[in-house]
Amino acid sequence: MSRLVIHVEGPTEETFVNEVLRPHLVNFGYTAVWARIVGNARLDGRSGGIKGWPPVRKDLIGHLQENPGCRATTMVDYYALPQTGEKAWPGRAEAARLPFGQRAAHVENALLADLQARVHYRLGLRFRPFVTMHEFEGLLFSDCRAFSEGIGRPDLAAEFQTIRNQFNSPEEINDSPDTAPSKRVEGLVDGYSKPLLGVLAALEIGLGPMRSGCPIFRRWLEHLETWLVD
Repeated sequence: MSRLVIHVEGPTEETFVNEVLRPHLVNFGYTAVWARIVGNARLDGRSGGIKGWPPVRKDLIGHLQENPGCRATTMVDYYALPQTGEKAWPGRAEAARLPFGQRAAHVENALLADLQARVHYRLGLRFRPFVTMHEFEGLLFSDCRAFSEGIGRPDLAAEFQTIRNQFNSPEEINDSPDTAPSKRVEGLVDGYSKPLLGVLAALEIGLGPMRSGCPIFRRWLEHLETWLVD
């Protein structure tokens, strides 16, 4: 059981998995690592953006059942997860009222519990969710110089660093509609294209600064690195 599929919400995360995470994780015993957009978003003609939890859960369970030799995780933005109504993701609404350091784990534990309640326990053991705080762009602020160079705008390094310095970690860059990490980048980079420029920046930065500066991301990466020997 050495294959790993990372269920993501859009093409940016898909490329990040395939171009950045895959080459790293194959060194830890995985025979295959690939990304899969959750909830059949691509089939719906969508370019990304997270769906409600019920269809995503159905997609996850179906994929686990159809691929008995595969482990699965997620990489979805906390910022965008639906909080209310039939689309709500377990734990998301409650997490907003918790201290920052507890939010991701609260949602991840709720997702795992919800899925495990609907499958045989052995199937549930092959799933471990991950929620990116607050969204993918937060990881890019782990190295502001490399971030700016990766998108061809080295002149913005100081402005990126000013944003980064306002928070204890890049993952804490907040999640309001006006100040989420991607919104801050869009305010500085006219025509910012997340799928292209975001991944170019990630390639320039590398996993080292991301895991050093982003403890929630580091916890997930370390889990993936050791999952096969648990």
